[in-house]
Amino acid sequence: MKLIVGLGNPGAKYELTRHNVGFLAADRLVDLLRATGPTQKYDAEIYTAKMEGEQVLIIKPQTFMNLSGKSIGPLFQFYKCAPDDLIVLHDEIDIPPLTFRIKTGGSAAGHNGLKSIDEHVGREQVGYHRIRIGVGRSAFSTGDKDHKVVDHVLGPFSDQELRELDPILDQVAEAVRLLVRGQALEAMNKFNRKKKNEEKD
Repeated sequence: MKLIVGLGNPGAKYELTRHNVGFLAADRLVDLLRATGPTQKYDAEIYTAKMEGEQVLIIKPQTFMNLSGKSIGPLFQFYKCAPDDLIVLHDEIDIPPLTFRIKTGGSAAGHNGLKSIDEHVGREQVGYHRIRIGVGRSAFSTGDKDHKVVDHVLGPFSDQELRELDPILDQVAEAVRLLVRGQALEAMNKFNRKKKNEEKD
């Protein structure tokens, strides 16, 4: 069983915010795979699908971002998953907007959703895959930096940004497909190359 987790906050208030781009990526997978569901379990919306011959669960925790692990930990343990079976889709301020990077293992790097997952799956199990979808830092101004970060990630995408995000979500789905196949290196080689206009970011 593969667990594909989109991170975000529940509720209409947060639906199209930058912090919810993981939910948007999960929704795209649900549509592309014609997944069944959702069922409600472990404080999560859970969809079921087949991908590359594998049974997959597409999971949207409904606990709010900083408690995401409360949903993921029990599912990870119930299905006796290895770290390679877990793929987490989440926002990343240190990556330029409308790009994404694939990473396997490593620290949570300050992301509260990842911190919670690490806590609940166990520190020895943190070698899972992350697809880090860039929301950037360009909107931050001087002043209270922490406050500006929160304003930025909890701010909504503009209509133009959503249009530009649309093909990126299809690419994220393709990256997930490669990870489900066990082709993490191929996925990184394909999608982690910087575009020329990103080199200075």
